[in-house]
Amino acid sequence: MVVTLIIACEVGFWVLLVAGLALRYLARMPRTGAVVLLLEPLLELALLVVTAIDLKNGATADWKHGLAALYIGYTVAYGHYTITWVDVHVAHRFAGGPPPVKRYGRDALTHEAKLWLRTVLMAAVAAALLQCAIWYVGGDGDVSSLRSWQGTGLRIVAIHAVIVLTYLIWPKKAPKDRTAPEESPARPREKSVR
Repeated sequence: MVVTLIIACEVGFWVLLVAGLALRYLARMPRTGAVVLLLEPLLELALLVVTAIDLKNGATADWKHGLAALYIGYTVAYGHYTITWVDVHVAHRFAGGPPPVKRYGRDALTHEAKLWLRTVLMAAVAAALLQCAIWYVGGDGDVSSLRSWQGTGLRIVAIHAVIVLTYLIWPKKAPKDRTAPEESPARPREKSVR
C-alpha cells in the first residue's frame, strides 16, 4: 500500500504541477494556478500519515517506509525549487518570459553547492523521519531496513558532494561567442592574363 501511495504522490505531484502551470499560463488564471500549486504539500502529508498508520497497524518496517521517508525529504528540500524551475521554463516557452539562466564558472559552482545543501536537507529530513519510525517500532521489531535507508541518504549526500567537487576542479566554461565576426573568406584566385 505504501509503494502504491508513493507512486500516486509522484504522479499527483506532476499532475498538479502541469495543471497549475496550465492554469497560470495557458488559461491566464494565475491565482487559480497558484492555489493548485499550493496543494502539492498535501500529497506529502497524506504519505506521511499513511506511512505512520501502516506502522501503527503492525506492518513490518521495511524498504517501503524508508523510501517514503526519502521521498518526503526530497519533496521538502527540492519541491519548491522544482516547481520554480519548471515555472521559469514554462513561462519562457509559453508566456514570453525571460530565458532560464545558464550558469558557468564560479556561478555554476555556487549553484551546485546550494543544490548540495538541499540534498543535505533532504537526507536530514529523511533521517529524522526514519529515526522517529525506529523509535516508534521500538526494540521488538526489525529496523535494519530503516537504518539502511539512513545510510542511503548519507551516500546520496556524498555522491552529490563529489559532483560539486567536479565543478570546482573542472569549471563549466561559457561557450565561445558565436556572434563574433567570421573570418573573411579567402580571396578568389585571380585569373591569369595571357
